[in-house]
Amino acid sequence: MTDLATKDQEISQEDSFKKALLICPECKTRKKLNIPLKIISQSEHITTVSIPTGLICNHHFQAFVDKDCHIRGYQLGDFEFSKLEYIESREFEGDQEEVDDISEFTSLQFFQEIINLLRSSVDDREILGCAIFTTNGKVIYSSIPHNTLLNTIKEFEVRNEKKLHSITKMLLELKNHQKVCSEYIEIHNKEFILVIMFSDIVNFAIGNMFLKKIVKKIIKLT
Repeated sequence: MTDLATKDQEISQEDSFKKALLICPECKTRKKLNIPLKIISQSEHITTVSIPTGLICNHHFQAFVDKDCHIRGYQLGDFEFSKLEYIESREFEGDQEEVDDISEFTSLQFFQEIINLLRSSVDDREILGCAIFTTNGKVIYSSIPHNTLLNTIKEFEVRNEKKLHSITKMLLELKNHQKVCSEYIEIHNKEFILVIMFSDIVNFAIGNMFLKKIVKKIIKLT
């Protein structure tokens, strides 16, 4: 068990975010939000940022952000987002870059079904957020709060650098007793890491049980 919040490699707030001006495509309300540079810079194409109702205005919508943190476009959401989300996307509006394995994976129908499953699992009482990473720490989808997400990315990067690939499960406890649990899963012959963030009322035994249930549901979808 590791205290993630006190690790030496904890990322500084100032260096990790860039303010981006977001504009609601419906009511044109404008607001600057901190966008995690680590997530944006990892993306090969476009990162979809899902904005929940109340964060900027009374509408929920998605913004498409490129690697330079420029907004490439918007669309209104056809379902309600409960959390600020980040999703690795395919090319946007005519980009001609070669489609890599990850963008091909995220374009498949069952990937959207996996996201819907993870969204429905978040209840803000026991499960606070979910994420899917590549094995080298690249974010494919996340609804985990910023600081916890960035430190989790760093944890995976360190493990990847040290070639600790035999470690297939990770259990971390934060200073506030919230838990972060992860497990490797194989989807269409590719390895990914599922991460679930639990509240302080959930112990590791219960968290691990929730994690296994979600893994089984994901496997059924694929």
